[in-house]
Amino acid sequence: MLQKENLVKLARMPMPFGKYAGRVLIDLPEEYLLWFANKKQFPEGELGELMQLCLALKVEGLDSVVKPLKHDFNY
Repeated sequence: MLQKENLVKLARMPMPFGKYAGRVLIDLPEEYLLWFANKKQFPEGELGELMQLCLALKVEGLDSVVKPLKHDFNY
């Protein structure tokens, strides 16, 4: 799950619904992600997996590694 393509998706994929609709996943508040975790109801599929990865990165203080990927770079 911790692949470059998933990190880029975290940095660029907007939240499709809810209070934070339109905000890229890496910018979702940790409390919001914890709410899903506590309910044990992350969305199904790729979105839910990315949200779980996002929460794990935030808990470990690694979300700052993803934020530079919000911008297009030539690799």
